[in-house]
Amino acid sequence: MHEDLPSPSWIECRVEDGSDVLYLSGAWHLANVESIEGRLRALGLRARERFVLDGSRLEGLDTAAGFILLKHLSDSGCTQAMLSARGFDPRHARLLALVRERMSTPPAAGHTVNLGLVQRVGAAALVVGRLLKSHVDFVGIVALELLALVRRPGLFRLRETVSQFEAVCINAIPIVALVNFLIGVVIAYVLGVQAQRYGANVFVADGIALAVCRELSPILCAVLMAGRSGAAFTAQIGTMKVEEEIDAISTLGLSPIQVLVIPRLVALVVALPLLVFVGDIAGILGGMLIGLWQLDIAPTVNMNRVHRALEMRYFLVGLGKAPVFAAFVALIACGMGLQASRDARSLGENTTSTVVQCIVWVIVIDAAFAVALQRLGI
Repeated sequence: MHEDLPSPSWIECRVEDGSDVLYLSGAWHLANVESIEGRLRALGLRARERFVLDGSRLEGLDTAAGFILLKHLSDSGCTQAMLSARGFDPRHARLLALVRERMSTPPAAGHTVNLGLVQRVGAAALVVGRLLKSHVDFVGIVALELLALVRRPGLFRLRETVSQFEAVCINAIPIVALVNFLIGVVIAYVLGVQAQRYGANVFVADGIALAVCRELSPILCAVLMAGRSGAAFTAQIGTMKVEEEIDAISTLGLSPIQVLVIPRLVALVVALPLLVFVGDIAGILGGMLIGLWQLDIAPTVNMNRVHRALEMRYFLVGLGKAPVFAAFVALIACGMGLQASRDARSLGENTTSTVVQCIVWVIVIDAAFAVALQRLGI
């Protein structure tokens, strides 16, 4: 990796058994930080599988010098899992551990700056631009991994996908059915109050069937998945990044995209159409209940109206939107999880951002579908 340097005044690097061994010597105090930093830069360290710090020759150590050492190793690509220590005086070892702990603490929030309207718009535009760029980059990475999966199907992690499918689909059926049932009840009641004025009670069943199957059920299910599964994906992957589990996956020669992202993506794309179908049935049943209780529409009459009004194309339009919504939710959620910094504050912010972004994108995509299908006459 690099040639051994002649014995310097502060640090000497040797390669022993495939590891970089850094022998620290002298008094590592604040007064000597400048020369110590110069020697560290001169070594030109690069990340290997392991670094070993040897403190047997160390005469003294304070927090300033310890910070310079650990920061330089971190900038060189050395993680805590790659670093080990030996030969340190117990006092020096405790001091290094304290410095490492403080370095991992998130910085305190800075002073609040009140921006003007134009500045806020500009700052928001820059944030959105960076966010869109990161999403586009992530979609490209996932697309390449999917192509690799097509060439080598054995890489597909079926057990993980089935486990995720259970979490995002089977366990979500009760809440999806309940929400769509209640929405069917509310819409039927509101429509029924107006329809009764004109003696058009029977047409409430038509409106409920069309509204639920074409628009309401796909959107509601996607929003529920954004808040339930999307937030969970971001929290799970972000926590794994904080705990360096993703680094461990990469160290094992595995692709984090193949292990973490693709199973969640496939599970959600398969699950959401099924949940939309459950939502269609629940919404129609909710409307049927109000039709029987409030509008004097018998269940048989209600079902006949549903069969007449609900053409297959409207039903398929609702189901066809679901995989697109699911793909956006899964990609945004997994991408935000991988972008999380190694602290709890960033993880919380990214989880919140995931839910907001997913809901906004679901509504934008649904609007695009509405315009396109209207132009196509569907």
